[in-house]
Amino acid sequence: MNGAGIVGRKPGFDPGPLRLEPKDFPDEAAYLAAQARAIRRWIVVLSGHANMGHVGSALSVVDLLAALYFKILRVDPARPRWEERDRFILSKGHAALAAYVTLAARGFFPERELWDYLTDGSRLLAHVTTGVPGIELSTGSLGHGLSVGAGMAFAARKARQSWRTFVVLSDGECNEGSTWEAAHAAGHMGLESLTAAVDYNNMQALGTAREVMNPEPFADKWRSFGWGVREIDGHDTAAVLTAFRDAPYEKGKPSVVLARTKLGKGVSVMEDKLEWHYLSPKPEHVALALKELA
Repeated sequence: MNGAGIVGRKPGFDPGPLRLEPKDFPDEAAYLAAQARAIRRWIVVLSGHANMGHVGSALSVVDLLAALYFKILRVDPARPRWEERDRFILSKGHAALAAYVTLAARGFFPERELWDYLTDGSRLLAHVTTGVPGIELSTGSLGHGLSVGAGMAFAARKARQSWRTFVVLSDGECNEGSTWEAAHAAGHMGLESLTAAVDYNNMQALGTAREVMNPEPFADKWRSFGWGVREIDGHDTAAVLTAFRDAPYEKGKPSVVLARTKLGKGVSVMEDKLEWHYLSPKPEHVALALKELA
């Protein structure tokens, strides 16, 4: 089943246009910031529409995904399995809605299909799955994305292919031993074509990252595993673009972007509030978000 137009439910709110035109903005950073706001509007409306949580986690990662899909990744929406495409894994699979909206904005599938999110028979599930064009790996059980990404990068090198691999992780996912096994292996093998980005919003299911399992000194840990490291404001679109474009940071090493972000970015009632790891937006939250993200 292709998932398109299964239910066709009427939305209660209009999130506005999803795909923006670069020519309407003074520079690419301004364009990406506006495109990210549009994606966030859709995320909040769709989350409320489907009565689904993880909206805070989806909102925090938007600027990373917008930069990747609109400026960095070598992909072709008309040919999602194009052999020379760059590979991208959203290892924090619970931020699925951010990925779906970004993919629709980029043209991987029709925008109208977003309204089928979480309906019976839809391919747009609560965690990203490979049935959706543009999704390379089904994720959600945290700690596996970097391992697969390292394998992809190693396969590209063995086959003498030029495509790159990008993986976006959550900070909570870096509690998993499998993440550090993959980091160790990638550093040891010198997988220069591999770039990871950590959505460092400091919020996990049961508390802040520092309360549950303090990741600091985070950058030093990655360096000790043989990675080049860049620390940025994950909502500064110019900084995000530069960080991705500059990789690899050190010859013969994989690269990691530690992106400081906010859970619920863009919606005042949600920002840095742990409960928005779970809650789904009520109509008053959606109305506020559309006003603040206008």
